[in-house]
Amino acid sequence: MLQVYLKELTELLRDRKTLFFIIALPLIIFPVMFGLMGVLVANVAMDEQQKVLKYSLINGEQAPEFAEALFYHRDFTLIELPLANDTEINDAVGNGEVDVVIQISENHQQVLDNSSQDNWQVYFNNASQLNFVKQKVNKVFNSYVTNIRQQRLTELNLSNEQFVAISKPVVLKTVDTADERESIGEQVGGILPYLLIVLCMTGAMYPAIDIGAGEKERGTLETLLLTPMPRVSIVMGKFFTIMTTGIITALITVFSLVFWSFVIGEIADVAVVRRILSSVGTGDLLLILLMLVPISSIFAALLLAISIYARSFKEAQNYMGPMSILGFFPVMVAMLPGIKLDGFWSLVPISNVALAIKEILKGTIDYSMLFSILASSTFFAVLSISFCVYWFNKESVLFR
Repeated sequence: MLQVYLKELTELLRDRKTLFFIIALPLIIFPVMFGLMGVLVANVAMDEQQKVLKYSLINGEQAPEFAEALFYHRDFTLIELPLANDTEINDAVGNGEVDVVIQISENHQQVLDNSSQDNWQVYFNNASQLNFVKQKVNKVFNSYVTNIRQQRLTELNLSNEQFVAISKPVVLKTVDTADERESIGEQVGGILPYLLIVLCMTGAMYPAIDIGAGEKERGTLETLLLTPMPRVSIVMGKFFTIMTTGIITALITVFSLVFWSFVIGEIADVAVVRRILSSVGTGDLLLILLMLVPISSIFAALLLAISIYARSFKEAQNYMGPMSILGFFPVMVAMLPGIKLDGFWSLVPISNVALAIKEILKGTIDYSMLFSILASSTFFAVLSISFCVYWFNKESVLFR
């Protein structure tokens, strides 16, 4: 088994494609991709903030101060349109003639004179995630409302403090009982398990295809079967090779992200990044690594079984797509709100590890749950390995 393991590992390390997927991709390309995405999002957000909005105002004569403030504001440019109803307004916004339409009530001044509350309508397309229309409108609108409030306070002989006391006689303040680590772990805990578990699978995917279906295409599988080595040893050697590459890929990626996060935190003096990195200790990292071992075993065994079954490299790649979905789904379930680590979820494979990693990062892990998690994960790993050995012993599968 050790000879097969060393042989397969040596051949993978000689393959440039394998080195690219295992080392170069997570160490350099992923951080560069995330950095480019961050720069792109920042540039798009900046462009949206600097964009001058085309607006149309209905019944502007009812609020001349507001209309004037909007007209001279640098973020707005007036477009005169004859808009009579909601259909015309929606069409104007939908066609891009204007970015926002503000409809002031027809009796706005009368409502103010009666000391009543008035209602305005703001029409804009809020489908984009980066949308600063409402934020920009509120800057002008809040200033207008503040002026009205000051006039009312003067008329009623009230100070700002008296107005606040009347409008909000009781203020409810919330006190967060979670410490800083728990808060940070809750934020990061939904991303890191997804990243680790998915990378364990994707990092093992290419070596599994090459070791199984790739060896069929090269014609070297028959030579390996002719050796006096038991098939169980052959399978286990291939299995440990795939599991090793999966864990190494995940660890290299996490190391790369931690390293670049540390560099960014030091250069940009981002205190949040430093607090996140300092909140996780060495023991926590080792415990997370321990959680990944049975998960990587399950993925390695299933991927090897699929690769052995496939007739060719291309067919194995086609089978890996549905396998990826099956691997992503339990992790996505663990990320859903309301899903917590308990007796039931500690027995669900893959999901239990994702939830455990999240609790470890938060510092709230119930260590008694680790036994059931490891037992459940180990059981499914042994089951997967047994199936892989059974699959490898079938001549109809090996020589399809």
